[in-house]
Amino acid sequence: MLITKVARSSLVSIVNRPLTKRCYAAAANSEPIKKTALYDFHVKQGGKMVPFAGYAMPVTYSNMGMLASHHHTRQNASIFDVSHMLQSRLTGKDRNKFFETLVVADLNSLPVGQGTLSLFTNEQGGIIDDTIVMQHEDSLYVVSNAGCADKDLAHIRKHLADFQNKGGDVDFKVITDHSLIAIQGPKAAAALEELVGKSLADFSFMHGRFMEVAGVPCHIARSGYTGEDGFELSVPTEEIVSITEKLLANPAVEMAGLGARDSLRLEAGLCLYGNDIDETTTPVEAGLTWTIPKSRRETGGFLGADKILPQIKGGVTRRRIGLVVEGAPARGGAEILNKAGEVVGTITSGCPSPILKKNIAIGYVANGNHKKGTELDVKVRNKLQKAVITKMPFVESNYHK
Repeated sequence: MLITKVARSSLVSIVNRPLTKRCYAAAANSEPIKKTALYDFHVKQGGKMVPFAGYAMPVTYSNMGMLASHHHTRQNASIFDVSHMLQSRLTGKDRNKFFETLVVADLNSLPVGQGTLSLFTNEQGGIIDDTIVMQHEDSLYVVSNAGCADKDLAHIRKHLADFQNKGGDVDFKVITDHSLIAIQGPKAAAALEELVGKSLADFSFMHGRFMEVAGVPCHIARSGYTGEDGFELSVPTEEIVSITEKLLANPAVEMAGLGARDSLRLEAGLCLYGNDIDETTTPVEAGLTWTIPKSRRETGGFLGADKILPQIKGGVTRRRIGLVVEGAPARGGAEILNKAGEVVGTITSGCPSPILKKNIAIGYVANGNHKKGTELDVKVRNKLQKAVITKMPFVESNYHK
């Protein structure tokens, strides 16, 4: 019964998220829900399909509930369909110079074969989206969020036109002929090694390579969204089902859906765009100052730098924090109060942690209420529940260094 309750609670968390609500709204407005190339495969595997970021995506599978899937990922390996994400490539000798005007990363100092988490920012210092940027010999490979695809593309193309009109040598293309899967967990490397035919021990976290997987040319990045070791594979779409089946043939590998993905990323203290970060949130408020290297802090040159850089030195009025909450799980929108009964913040994400067997949450509080160990209250169903600020990640990460 405990498994059923936790699984249902997690499902409610996913379905009720603001990002998912936008997807249901899109469907209501007669915009068709998109399908990834793995849609039929998910259905055959018993995937329960729900609208998410404009796509029909599996939230769970009939052979394994969300709680079991979460534990399986932490102990073995799971495959997630992330083909809804936006993949793109920039080429041309000025690609780094151009993209540095849009993101906070130092791309000129990023070695070939290495990637970084970065942020698209707007003129007000808010976060348009979070993104992974990978440096290759002749290109930048970029992965960003499906739910932000339209606005990301409009933003990039607007500034690209201005840059090109001034003589800049850069070309931008959306990758439409490849699908994306992630295999995550401590046994992910062993499963992938069977298909690439060699050890991946020298393949470090946040690095990328072009490799053949079962004879199929793919782009592989050692990264993911779970806090575990793992890889994201960009595979020619006509081969995606075959590659997924070959990985799934390993007895340690199972399919996993949105439910497990959300609880895993929360334990890892990772942000979900649209919940924990958005265009009203600056990198400093979100605790993502580390994405801005020293060189960019000195030179600026990205949108909103005049708002963000002073915050690094002068502070902010609110900060993102992690909480362990007693009682019922605290969901997005729940008020956070100090011990004087004053509302000092809001929960943005929350769920039961299957590993800790405690309720965890991410939220924002007014500056001065953000220190580790601070005792607060969270209002859940009009009842005050005790909470304490805890460092993130809630569960130790296991990235391969």
